[in-house]
Amino acid sequence: QVQLVESGGGLVQPGGSLRLSCVASGSVFHIGVMGWYRQTPKADRELVALITNDGRTQYADAVKGRFIISRDNAKKELYLQMTNLRSEDTAVYYCYVDRLQLIDRSIIPNSWGQGTQVTVSA
Repeated sequence: QVQLVESGGGLVQPGGSLRLSCVASGSVFHIGVMGWYRQTPKADRELVALITNDGRTQYADAVKGRFIISRDNAKKELYLQMTNLRSEDTAVYYCYVDRLQLIDRSIIPNSWGQGTQVTVSA
């Protein structure tokens, strides 16, 4: 069974930093585009950042200059370094993969992690 498992969320004061991680566990052969989304109770899930297999990145305007997305293909891990956090960054953050190819060459599209809560509050 393949899973995306996030970690690193928590409570942080405004201006603080957090680093989120996501690991793809199971019989994974290849991972496509990876990304982070976030959602609050009052809003739809929104894109935070994406990164391709060869390292090209895309960010939401709201996080440009504050967040950095990266990945380690050998470890099958995804990261989000968040700095200068604001109260409006409070949300559940989800790891996303557009295409997981397993060792039997089957493909799982559009995989999501279970989410990790980030709360920015004094």
